[in-house]
Amino acid sequence: MPFLTPDVPPVEPAEFLTRPRQERIRVLATFWSEYGFGTPKMVHTIYIVKLLVLYIGGGVALATLTSDVGGPFDVAQWWDQPIVYQKLVLWTVFVELFGIGGTWGPLAAHFKPMTGGISYWARPGTIRLPPWPGKVPFTAGDNRSPFDVLLYVACLGSLLLGAFSGGSAIDGIPFAMVDPVLMLVPAVLLVLCGLRDKTLFLAARGEQYLPILLVSSAVGTILTFTDFIVAAKLIIVLVWVGAAISKMNAHFENVVPPMVSNAPFTPRALKRAHYRSLPDDLKPSRLAWFMAHVLGTTAELVVPLVLLFSTSWPITLLAVGSMVLFHLFITQTFPLAVPLEWNILFAYISVFLFAGHFAGDGYGIGDLSEPWMLPVLVAALVFFPVLGNLRPDLVSFLPSMRQYAGNWASATWAFKPGAEAKLNQLRKPAKNQIDQLIDGMGYDPDVAEMTMQMTLSWRAMHSQGRGLFSVLQNYLGDEYETYSLREAEFCCNAVIGWNFGDGHLHDDQLIEAIQRRIGFAPGEFVVVWVESQPIHKPTQAYFVMDAALGIVERGTWLVRDCVDAQPWLPDGPVPTTVTWRHPQYHPELRAPEVTA
Repeated sequence: MPFLTPDVPPVEPAEFLTRPRQERIRVLATFWSEYGFGTPKMVHTIYIVKLLVLYIGGGVALATLTSDVGGPFDVAQWWDQPIVYQKLVLWTVFVELFGIGGTWGPLAAHFKPMTGGISYWARPGTIRLPPWPGKVPFTAGDNRSPFDVLLYVACLGSLLLGAFSGGSAIDGIPFAMVDPVLMLVPAVLLVLCGLRDKTLFLAARGEQYLPILLVSSAVGTILTFTDFIVAAKLIIVLVWVGAAISKMNAHFENVVPPMVSNAPFTPRALKRAHYRSLPDDLKPSRLAWFMAHVLGTTAELVVPLVLLFSTSWPITLLAVGSMVLFHLFITQTFPLAVPLEWNILFAYISVFLFAGHFAGDGYGIGDLSEPWMLPVLVAALVFFPVLGNLRPDLVSFLPSMRQYAGNWASATWAFKPGAEAKLNQLRKPAKNQIDQLIDGMGYDPDVAEMTMQMTLSWRAMHSQGRGLFSVLQNYLGDEYETYSLREAEFCCNAVIGWNFGDGHLHDDQLIEAIQRRIGFAPGEFVVVWVESQPIHKPTQAYFVMDAALGIVERGTWLVRDCVDAQPWLPDGPVPTTVTWRHPQYHPELRAPEVTA
């Protein structure tokens, strides 16, 4: 277990790069199955220190020392105090929106510099992505203005203002809490930021924390303290249950093995046990199925419902412990978007809400002060998850509560030789990842290229990757081997500063914004992009886009075909159904050039 040096594939990089692409994917996917990304343990140590010192240490110190609930080490005095809960939420949103929470550092392809976030979003001229530019007034355009920067900085400041504020006495509330106005202001500013740039709302994890800010702002006026606690319980249970339901799909079994393989402290024998028969069969084993659908999906569905309805203290305590262990398990795997802070906060919230405010003591869903509250709260909380699972094209996978379910919108970017370097012309504080590795980290170019191709093998270990590479092979034909392929999620981090596995951040909207600034020639920059699978359909819909020409092909593939294939597609591309081709620009339909 090297601390300062990475684990590397047993092949010379220069020789590796001469092999056919699908063979390279097989080599790296097999390597990943035992070593993950091969990251030096020193890197994981940096994340652990950040988590323990900056996030937990800083957050607890901030929440306790400003709230008259005892010092940071007086845990017995503050663990069940609502003001601590509120301030830890404010602190978490600040950390995420600043850019030092999830999707930070080398595990998220921020090699050098390690921080995206604020270095992009406080910089006029970078790309922004409004969610509804043609429908919401004053949001059109894709250029970040000084007003956008001011709005972003104001949101960060409002979060700190609430976190540093003292406790406020609210009529009818038995505990000191953050002034409701100080919870409402960052909620409003976050919505405004999100309407100008959806990246900011998603980076702040607004789909999960905005409801908490809003119910906190209603305490003492619309909501009693009991209403506030019950509403907070409904919010976290909806997140858990929504995630569990979204994992009831054909994709999720493929998620667990590569996630476990990337866990730095998991024995190699246990990693290998998650695959049927290494190195020839990388499909999930029975153990992987059990981990995915019993310890994962079932636990994430059943245990939260037990917490919500149980009035038995022993059962509630057991369920609380189960959810704490659930989140700690995810934390130690270091998932690719490294949502460590989120998992630690949810572990604490499990204890605060369900052990600190036990349903049997008058904090159950039947204890709401008004009969209209339960249906209104439930309807508001399930609206986007229901819509997003039926129409994933309309809702990001995060508000849809499909986090780490394997059913993601995804993409692969393909560049003609030399074209990738043009992305460095964009106004952004970081170079492309390949250049970060070579210029910033001192990597040999061949080693850097092999490192970048590791992400392609990771994608191929998931169902969408097999479809994406199949479409690329069909579209590019003989040129498939000559293009440089890149995982779009990582490229997106370098272009806009953040990504969390959400393909809606690098769909045709981003490609068009890039093209307006750079002007790729036809064929230089090709994208294959696929939408998440609707919960009621067996297919996923994809498109092929040439940055210079627009979308040139649309089609579908059967999810089951991708799930059943090996990562390196030994039987060739999975079957796809082309539903439309551009009559002028698609290579197979383009009229031949007339020569004199």
